[in-house]
Amino acid sequence: MNVNFAERAHNHNWRLDPIVRSLLDTDFYKLLMLQFIWKNFPDVTVTSEVVNRTQRVRLAEHVSVDALVAQMEHVRGLRFRRSELVWLAGNTFYGTKMIFEPAFLTWLENDFRLSEYEVSEADGQLKICFRGPWTEVTMWEVYALALVSEMRTRSALGRLSEMELDVLYARAKTKLWDKIEKLRVVPEVRISEFGTRRRHSFLWQEYVIEAMRKTLGATLTGSSNTFLAYKHDLEAMGTNAHELPMALAAIASKGTDEELRASQYKVLELWQKSYGGELLIMLPDTFGTTQFLQGAPEWVADWTGQRADSKNPFVAGDEYCAWLASRGRDATRKRFIASDGLDVDEILALHRYFKGRIRFSAGWGTLLTNDFRGCHPRGEEDLEPISLVCKLVTVNGIAAVKLSDNAKKATGPKELVARYRRVFGSAAEDGAAVVV
Repeated sequence: MNVNFAERAHNHNWRLDPIVRSLLDTDFYKLLMLQFIWKNFPDVTVTSEVVNRTQRVRLAEHVSVDALVAQMEHVRGLRFRRSELVWLAGNTFYGTKMIFEPAFLTWLENDFRLSEYEVSEADGQLKICFRGPWTEVTMWEVYALALVSEMRTRSALGRLSEMELDVLYARAKTKLWDKIEKLRVVPEVRISEFGTRRRHSFLWQEYVIEAMRKTLGATLTGSSNTFLAYKHDLEAMGTNAHELPMALAAIASKGTDEELRASQYKVLELWQKSYGGELLIMLPDTFGTTQFLQGAPEWVADWTGQRADSKNPFVAGDEYCAWLASRGRDATRKRFIASDGLDVDEILALHRYFKGRIRFSAGWGTLLTNDFRGCHPRGEEDLEPISLVCKLVTVNGIAAVKLSDNAKKATGPKELVARYRRVFGSAAEDGAAVVV
């Protein structure tokens, strides 16, 4: 793909170049989760909000509320195209046909809508909140993060001359090439592109995917971006995220401690039932990986694999392999996916470490699609990635909690976090600094 990024940035009318071009421009797992919610929890109401964990960056000074609202209103006006729905209906995902039910696709075409929202600013930060039926709120997550991330990019690009833009993108392309060169000598590495939510821009994400596809072949197994998978005939990658166990735990928290503790397995049970025993990659760290594995029912060991998000991936992979052995399962037949803040050197180190022990792959996100560190022609940092997240705040009026394996990522009211730590037996562990 030949894109003159400098010319597009310098001359293009942004009003004619919306950030989100399609409702498919989201992580694949959001569509899978949406169907799960539509099927099992159609009457649940939630609130969620965008949080900038990189507080030193005052987002409201880079992204105007009015401009953001205009982009969000554009997204609210989008509808799924017939060709996109035909692709979802007829494509094979993870070797399985008809993952999306006909009734769900009909609902997507005729009844799906995005919820109301509120955007304001306080202390230099944007405040973006969503509230309404869970089916209307959940899809905002990736759209909102991609909007804010790219609008920050556009603000920074607008302060550069055309020559400076040429220099910026030349450096970024060289940096990408250096990473690709390291991967080319280890062709058995397997990578999924996971960079939608905090990408530099849609065009840059597409450029990165095309560059990897043309140079790395089978190393790139697919993309989490459903629209780019659809457009470029790639595998759409992803299953589920922390949102589901957070919601089920909030609902269960009105009951006994035992019901709360069991909710982390109930969500897996419902997922397995909803998808007919397919898409069985678990994410055990919402309330702490160690306690999750220790208390897991025997059938959980039959799931296909595990994704590690907030725990040191070397430690998490070792723990998973040991747990599988303790349950009499062969780790070499399972999958282990690392996905938190990875870059090329750590991906290669993880591949070497787990080779022959378990089927390792990497979900490569922000530091693939938004690594402009050191590329700014003036040496400034306003194009470097920041840690933006969108998390559940309440479920049916009840506060939601995430403990994580990294205490820096914990969310929820302090008194509830304390109850969850007691119930789940999950200690607060300071993990790595949250970069992205």
